Amino acid sequence: MKETSDQVLQFLGRAVAWVAGLIQYVWAWSSDQIIKLTQKFTQAPWETWPLWKKSLLVIVAALVAYALFIAARQIWRAVMNLLPAVATFIGALIMMLPPILIAGAIALAGMWVINNFDDLSSLRSFITGHESTTRIEYAHGYSP
Repeated sequence: MKETSDQVLQFLGRAVAWVAGLIQYVWAWSSDQIIKLTQKFTQAPWETWPLWKKSLLVIVAALVAYALFIAARQIWRAVMNLLPAVATFIGALIMMLPPILIAGAIALAGMWVINNFDDLSSLRSFITGHESTTRIEYAHGYSP
């Protein structure tokens, strides 16, 4: 059981790492393109450019700003959905602690009984507080 859960956790860890790497790569590439656009926008020889280039640069800058706005809005919504989910998950983890502790205590008590008592008569005398008066019959009909 532990091996299976470890394998699932390793798989999830690798999947999250892959997604994070992909996001980092896309983020770096997009940032580089946006920086180049910004540099072009700020260092452009506006006087010598034709009107269509100026217009296209402004349209591209507006589209980039709009795409970043869409991304920011989606991230905001995801975070707003994630916070209650994380809170619910943490609550579920906390709520499962008592049954797990009870299961561990039952297992501990069972192992203690198994390791400390050889037969039911000694367990019965331990529970009742009286010494066992069970007589052992032998094969020849006499008792000690």
